[in-house]
Amino acid sequence: MANYPTPHINATPSDFAKTVLMPGDPLRAKFIAENFLEEAKLVNNVRGIQGYTGKYCSVDVSVMASGMGMPSMGIYSYELYNFFGVENIIRIGSAGAISPNIKVRDIVIGMGACTNSNFANQYNLPGTFAPVCSYKMLKTATKIAEEMKAVYHVGNLLSSDTFYSDEEGVPDTFKSANAWGKMGVMAVEMEAAALYMNAARLGKNALAICTVSDHILTGEATTAEERQNSFTQMMELALKTAVALAEE
Repeated sequence: MANYPTPHINATPSDFAKTVLMPGDPLRAKFIAENFLEEAKLVNNVRGIQGYTGKYCSVDVSVMASGMGMPSMGIYSYELYNFFGVENIIRIGSAGAISPNIKVRDIVIGMGACTNSNFANQYNLPGTFAPVCSYKMLKTATKIAEEMKAVYHVGNLLSSDTFYSDEEGVPDTFKSANAWGKMGVMAVEMEAAALYMNAARLGKNALAICTVSDHILTGEATTAEERQNSFTQMMELALKTAVALAEE
């Protein structure tokens, strides 16, 4: 019996390309489909999570939102990997910098994803799992970033389960950000660790490429409209990575 459509994706495996770009925001998925893909077709809109498949440089590429947070990313990436034949997922989102060496609008690529989540508990491992990306995808993306002359950084991200800290009631806190920053963590986001763990468990490939939307240490920030529409260099980097993966 077919395992599709699922409760969250009303599609068939033929509707999706082997590589899917996953922004958190459905409107960002729509923006990419309308501005970068040729022959873009809406393949999913359950709960307003828009998914499209089209062509970029004559290569089939899909883009679908993940929603916010590890539980949401966990659901959508699991279903794409497990039921729809997707091999590669590239998260493209925003992140808050916690390193003084990283600036707003820089690109951060997650070689690993630390987390304060209990997502890994489901695997009943006798220790602590370290979620990491696909090296093949990382190597491809960094080569393309060099060719694009993009300002990018590679290292650890922090996938946080919380946006608001109960300690002060504001997004994150300088204290916790500084603690992670001391360990060399570049930036905070909310999805990469779940994506990397699903990919590891299912034998698939994953990479998180984020644009720094705000700096937690300095307070500098971009607007919601800028995050939705203007992070085009990150989008182009992910699309070119998808094309390169298809050509290998």
